[in-house]
Amino acid sequence: MPLDALEKARTSVERAAERARSEERERTAGSATRAAVLRTAALRGRTGLRRVAFENGLAIAAFALFLLTFVGQVLAGRADYNEEQRDHGRPTVDLAQYLGTGAFLEATAENWESEFLQMGVFVVLTSFLYQRGSSESKNIELPEAVDQRPEEARGDPAAPWPVRRGGVPLLLYKHSLSLTLFALFAVSLVLHAVGGAAEYSEAQRQHGGAPVSVLGYLATSRFWFESLQNWQSEFLSVAVLVLLSIWLREQGSPQSKPVAAAHADTGE
Repeated sequence: MPLDALEKARTSVERAAERARSEERERTAGSATRAAVLRTAALRGRTGLRRVAFENGLAIAAFALFLLTFVGQVLAGRADYNEEQRDHGRPTVDLAQYLGTGAFLEATAENWESEFLQMGVFVVLTSFLYQRGSSESKNIELPEAVDQRPEEARGDPAAPWPVRRGGVPLLLYKHSLSLTLFALFAVSLVLHAVGGAAEYSEAQRQHGGAPVSVLGYLATSRFWFESLQNWQSEFLSVAVLVLLSIWLREQGSPQSKPVAAAHADTGE
C-alpha cells in the first residue's frame, strides 16, 4: 500500500480515536459514573461468599439457568420416551435408565454441538470481519486493544505466562478461545453420533431393519438433518443479533451500544 495512503489512514484513525475519547468522557461523566460508584460501594460492602456471588453473578446465573432447564429436559424427555415406549408395547424406563439411552444422548449432544459451533465461528469471524454500527463488531477506524500483538507485552509481569513465554505456548494461547470452543463442538458432535446411532439402530431393529455403526450413522440423512437444522438456527440468531444491535438498545448491557449512541457508531 502506498505510504501516502497509509499516512492518510493514520491521520483518520487518530482523529477518530480523539472523537471517541471525547464522546466516551461525555457519556460517562454523569449517570454512568454514578452507576459505577454504586457498584463499587456495593462490592466493598460484601465479603466472603457474598462478594464471590457479586463478582461472579453472571456465570452463576447462567449455570443455574442451565441446570434448571437441563433437569426439566431430563424429566420431560423421560416422560416423552416412556409414552412412546407404551405406545409400542415396550417396557418403560426409570430415570437412571433413560440417561443411558441413545435418545437422551442424541437430543442433548446435538444442541450442545450447535451452540459450540456457533460461538467458535462467531469468535473467529469477528476477528477479521466487520459490521458498521453493530455492537458485536470491532470499529473499523478506531484502534482496538484486541488487535495488539501480544509480543509487545512480553515484558509485562502481569501478563499471562504464555505471553511472557512466547513461542508455541503463545501461539496456542492467543487462539485458545476458538480452539476450545471447536474442541467442545467436536466432542459434542461425536456424542451426537454415538447417541444417534444407538437410537437409529433401535428403531431399525423394531422395524426389521439392520442396525448401523457410528460411522454408518454419520452417512445417514437423519444425522445431517438433525445437525443442520440446529446449525442454521444458531447462525440465524447470530446474524439477527449483529444487525439488531445497530438500531436497538438494552440499557445497562455491555452487549448493546449506549442508548444515546448514533446508529452508525460501532462497538459497545
